Amino acid sequence: MLQLLAYVGAYWLISFELLAVLLLLANFFGAYFSIRFLRKIRLERDNLVKEKEVIFNYVQNIGETFTESETLDVDRLMQRVLYYALRTTHTSGGAIYLREKGDMLRARAVSGVFPPMFNIHQFYGGMDVRALKNEQIEEMILNTKLSVGEGLIGQAADFGTPVLISKAELDPRVPHFERSLLDVSSLLLVPMRFRHEVMGIICVVNRVDQVPLGERDQNLLQALADQASLSIYYAQFRAALEEKRRMDQDLDLAKRIQKSLLPRQLPEVKGLSIHAFNLAAQEVGGDYYDVIPLDDQHVGLAVADVSGKGIGGALMMSICRSVLRAHTSQNLDPASVLKEVNQTMVADMYEDMFVTMLYMVYNTETRELAMARAGHDPALFLFPGEENVKRLDSGGMGIGLVEGELFGEIIETVRVILEPGAAVMVYTDGITEAMNSQQEEWGLQLLSRAFVSSRSYSPTEISDRIQQRVLQFVGETPQYDDMTLMVLKVDDEECDLDA
Repeated sequence: MLQLLAYVGAYWLISFELLAVLLLLANFFGAYFSIRFLRKIRLERDNLVKEKEVIFNYVQNIGETFTESETLDVDRLMQRVLYYALRTTHTSGGAIYLREKGDMLRARAVSGVFPPMFNIHQFYGGMDVRALKNEQIEEMILNTKLSVGEGLIGQAADFGTPVLISKAELDPRVPHFERSLLDVSSLLLVPMRFRHEVMGIICVVNRVDQVPLGERDQNLLQALADQASLSIYYAQFRAALEEKRRMDQDLDLAKRIQKSLLPRQLPEVKGLSIHAFNLAAQEVGGDYYDVIPLDDQHVGLAVADVSGKGIGGALMMSICRSVLRAHTSQNLDPASVLKEVNQTMVADMYEDMFVTMLYMVYNTETRELAMARAGHDPALFLFPGEENVKRLDSGGMGIGLVEGELFGEIIETVRVILEPGAAVMVYTDGITEAMNSQQEEWGLQLLSRAFVSSRSYSPTEISDRIQQRVLQFVGETPQYDDMTLMVLKVDDEECDLDA
């Protein structure tokens, strides 16, 4: 019996010792796993703190960029955004593509080791990427435009959704190159969106710790991209405002230059009163008028209209003025002058641009008005004792449309003697084609009536009355064409025709 009790006691003792050992092991493993769990929690906390710090620094840095100066370099902003994108995702290379007009994407920033995300042979033939330096590859990426919907980057921009490829070597969409430095193990693309519009794409490749990019990287990069979209939008908005400011300055300068090309003050002409006005549809225009003293008894008068408007029309007008003045001093025949002008200008004019011009030479002694018409509307005449306006038509076509021989065969000079009290009006089609809100043109008939009703006034008063009437007709309707008008009137004083 005692022996049995001894066995039982020994059994329970061993059991208690085993239980103690098991409890000790349980406590040990519990402590071990607790420490590992705490370390994991602390590591995740540290990573979150670092990521929070990166994003905070990013937002602060971008804010400082906007307050540094009145102008903002969008490319510099892209470099900063990409710097923080690589830090946030711990990747070795990346690029930012922005959407441009015509549904094209262009890289505005490249950093680290970033392989071309397109088929090099499609854009550059049989180029061997192995022979290229990293700087050359980066330049190639920056200079190659991709279409929206084309390739991985184009598809991400088209659909506006992130693309995460954890095993890039198995995905046929990822370009592969025979160069280990350009190998892609994992890839992440996220859209930069503003008001449901995709502005661009941030693309990063290959984590530096060799771990594949995952959903956490995607979420972080998308948050950064969303913040970047707002910054990029306002950067582009400010850049557009700055560009408009520069253009306004250039237009103002062009306007002042063009104004200086028109006569500041019309010269006094014996026995003839002259007045003219010019209203440009835009800041600068393509209409032109001039009064050019030729000799003691001849004066040249010109009104012209360049087919182009704005800056292009103004530049062509200035060229036309210079060419005309170069050919007038030694030639008193209007048709011959216009032939020379066409011969000089036709070779250098664009196919869709031409100049119409009416050029006249007035003889102050004989009161003879000689004129030639290069595709321009005929002049209007009011002769003493007649109630209706007359038009003296003549052959001619626009300057710059055909070569000199054909131009010379068509153009002709017509001559008329102006009696005292006679009035002449030359205008551009911006006057007759001026439209009101009902899309009705002012027209030649209303211009002629206004001319007849104002015949007793001076040229200054005639042109002022016509300008007032056409602008009243147009009202608030935007002017789409330049308006130019010149009025000549022979003084009522007797002229000595025997001089």
